[in-house]
Amino acid sequence: MVKTDKKEDKEKFTSSLAGNRALLQEVLGDNADIIFRSFHTGNHLSALCVYCSSLCDSERLERQLLSPMLGNNFPSNFDVDTAFTPEGHYVSDLTKGPQVPMSSIQNVCTIDQAILAILNGQALLLLEEQSIGRAYSLPKSTSRAVEEPTAESTVRGPREGFTENLSINLSLLRKRMKTPSLKLIPTTKGQYTNTEIVLAYVEGIIDPSLIKEVQSRLRKLQVNGVMESYYIEKGLADEQYSPFPQMIATERPDVVAANLLEGRFALIIDGTPFSLIAPVSIFSMLQSPEDYYENKYMSLFVRWLRYLFAVISIMLPSAYVAITTYHQEMIPTVLLLSIARAREEIPFPALVEAMIMEIAFEALREAGVRLPKQVGAAVSIVGALIIGQAATSAGIVSAPMVIIVALTGIASFMIPRYAAGIVSRLLRFPIMILAGTLGLVGMMLGVIVIVIHLSSLRSFGMPYLSPAAPANAHKVNNVRWSHDLEEHAN
Repeated sequence: MVKTDKKEDKEKFTSSLAGNRALLQEVLGDNADIIFRSFHTGNHLSALCVYCSSLCDSERLERQLLSPMLGNNFPSNFDVDTAFTPEGHYVSDLTKGPQVPMSSIQNVCTIDQAILAILNGQALLLLEEQSIGRAYSLPKSTSRAVEEPTAESTVRGPREGFTENLSINLSLLRKRMKTPSLKLIPTTKGQYTNTEIVLAYVEGIIDPSLIKEVQSRLRKLQVNGVMESYYIEKGLADEQYSPFPQMIATERPDVVAANLLEGRFALIIDGTPFSLIAPVSIFSMLQSPEDYYENKYMSLFVRWLRYLFAVISIMLPSAYVAITTYHQEMIPTVLLLSIARAREEIPFPALVEAMIMEIAFEALREAGVRLPKQVGAAVSIVGALIIGQAATSAGIVSAPMVIIVALTGIASFMIPRYAAGIVSRLLRFPIMILAGTLGLVGMMLGVIVIVIHLSSLRSFGMPYLSPAAPANAHKVNNVRWSHDLEEHAN
């Protein structure tokens, strides 16, 4: 117990300005961008200002903090509790109003608080004979401007997207939800990055037990650093090794606001434009923001078309391989003769042929993503046309297989969520292998395994196949998770 008290005393600031400076220099002194500036106020009171030149706006610091303090007559019996207004402004006389034009000021009592404030772009002010410092928010304006999201484009709808700046993202969300029921709860994760994360939800709509669950998981989460939102997603997921995403990653503020109104929560993370939304189901992964901005009949038609092509993107190559290899009697005679003529000079079986084309297509798609935007799309399209035509002319693959792979690629592009599209790309290959070895029986075995996995999968207590399984008609338009969360807790 005595050791703990000594440690706590050591971490706190003392009334000695030289001692406080030595403590800070012991931790931060080897960094070239950490500035220790000693000066005297207008009434010759010793002061120390510590800030990070790469994160703090030096011009604003000089204009808004140092210049007023050098000109003000600080009293010799300076007291932090009485010398600052409730808003954090310094006043030499409370009747004269604020003398330091600054907002977002906080008290700093320990070394850890001071280091975190400095590395967040704040300027730390310490005065002689005072054991409490003041941290002034003066960050540099280096964030990216608000732009249209590139990964979630829509024909109709807002054009604003999240950026890497947390305060900008929170303002975009607040602009859409002007209600005190919107709660924003901050926390910090990452032993070395100290990344700020904000939990957002609408009080009165979301189930309270869901908030307790996510807060509990956040407290238990231990990570060295948070470089992107996936670092948090994989730590909070119910099933770590499932290929299916259990949280929606979006860079659209309107999508976050819409999901909050449906009783979900969102995690907005500093340093990334992608926010996380949960709980979700497999149907959430196949929804587009535009479904709510167009005519309901057209949206319903497009959504069912999306479901159909999501299945096609996984099953079409496998079905072709299984039928042409083991079940030729299922193909009409005219079509069978046409396929046979196209395949008579092909040296590979249908499974190998399909694997070659699918791997080549995936390589072209990945190359198109990694190349510069100006040439990426052109390389993908031209490369697919040239390789497909050359492979057909050389007798390596058949023309029907090129058509099957092209239809599969188009179907995968209809999946609106990139993470869900990755799942279809991954599952396609093992199902093709099963279809090439066991025919339609193997393909059905693969489907059964996927359905069993989806039936057991949950997202923060919500069944992944909800509201289809367990069937609940009331959850189609108005989802409630309290019963599911109780079952998950039990």
